[in-house]
Amino acid sequence: MRYSSANSSFVSLKTPRHVWAIPSIHADLDRLTYLHDAIFERFTPGDRLVYLGNYTGYGEQACGTIEELVTFRRLLLAQPGLKPEDIVYLRGAQEEMLFQLMQLQFTQKPIDQLLWMLGQGIRPTLESYGICPHDGIVAAREGIISLTRWTAKIKDTIRQYPGHECLMMHTKRAAFTHDISGEGQERYPTLFVNAGLDPNKPLDAQEDNLWRAHHQFEHINESYQPFDKIVRGYDPAHKGVHLNCVTATLDGGCGFGGPLVGAGLNTQGEIFELMEA
Repeated sequence: MRYSSANSSFVSLKTPRHVWAIPSIHADLDRLTYLHDAIFERFTPGDRLVYLGNYTGYGEQACGTIEELVTFRRLLLAQPGLKPEDIVYLRGAQEEMLFQLMQLQFTQKPIDQLLWMLGQGIRPTLESYGICPHDGIVAAREGIISLTRWTAKIKDTIRQYPGHECLMMHTKRAAFTHDISGEGQERYPTLFVNAGLDPNKPLDAQEDNLWRAHHQFEHINESYQPFDKIVRGYDPAHKGVHLNCVTATLDGGCGFGGPLVGAGLNTQGEIFELMEA
């Protein structure tokens, strides 16, 4: 595979001056607002902003968090020289679950699937939009027609908030920086993912590994070609920020009592600043 932005699931950040990366937020609105303020002071044309997934889940302010993401996007794009493609949102496990929730009526065991999702962070997300999770359990027991009505209600409710559905349903699977030398050689300094990947598979064959294969990430000790470094935004073990020469974990445990740690990276993928909220 030749890596290019022609595949809409993966987005090229090209050769930015700086990349500002925000890891899993898990609906911690106050920390996100604080970090946004810090990034806004530093962000200039030529930079990119990459959110690494898991915007909601576990925390109680999911709706407010998405609203903050939408509002901050508008604020940045109001600055001269900034373009929509300068801001990228990756899909994490929480966004994937929400997408699957919308299709719940097509699953073989919808009650089991829904109960599992509720235990994995979807419950407070639904409640923040005023949707009762118990109604979904009742609908699943009643059958496909009732369940279809309930999932349609979720969609209609989220659509009442401008920009929310578009942001949550049109996330990217991964993002990467890309430059071409004077000799025409292509380089891919940094790959950004949600939780991990299978180092034995190419990027376009990762599928759910990008938010599921987190255990393998810790054992990556050499470059995942053609990328020099991989940066992820979620570690379910909550071991904190960890950096080495080929990988970086930015998850400080936000949503689970820890801070939200943003990072500034240069053109070569080297972290020059960590910001803690």
